[in-house]
Amino acid sequence: MLIAWLEFHRETLALKCADLSTAQLRERSVPPSSMSLLGLVRHMAEVERGWFRNVLGGQDLPGRYFTDDNLDAEFDDVDTADPDEAFASWRVECAIARDLVAKAVSLEVTGSRVRQGEEQVYSLRWILIHMIEEYARHNGHADLLRERIDGATGE
Repeated sequence: MLIAWLEFHRETLALKCADLSTAQLRERSVPPSSMSLLGLVRHMAEVERGWFRNVLGGQDLPGRYFTDDNLDAEFDDVDTADPDEAFASWRVECAIARDLVAKAVSLEVTGSRVRQGEEQVYSLRWILIHMIEEYARHNGHADLLRERIDGATGE
């Protein structure tokens, strides 16, 4: 059920971005927010990478888009960002996440990260629930952005 809901929300984000031009994907249509649909795709690539590869998989990968100098670069730096690259990166991160989840022996498998000098441990169950919440929240943003761009609504 957790995997099915996560997949639903991944597909929903793709649907919210379907059939739009590069300019529309980059558009920040709900001022004063700097959010755009392209920024959301880039953000979710970062989130997939962070939770599945770095936390669950124990890798120590840098951000694809954010930097120490700009922690919101996935949102801020979309004016010249390539949608094909962003969608490809997001799809790669989702595929790697699916593989890591499939290899887990149970939902109780854990991964960890250090935050503010303290190790925090998360179960796969917690990560999946968090990812569902993350996508659900941002899909709400995507719904508003898309409606402002061309009036399209729906899941």
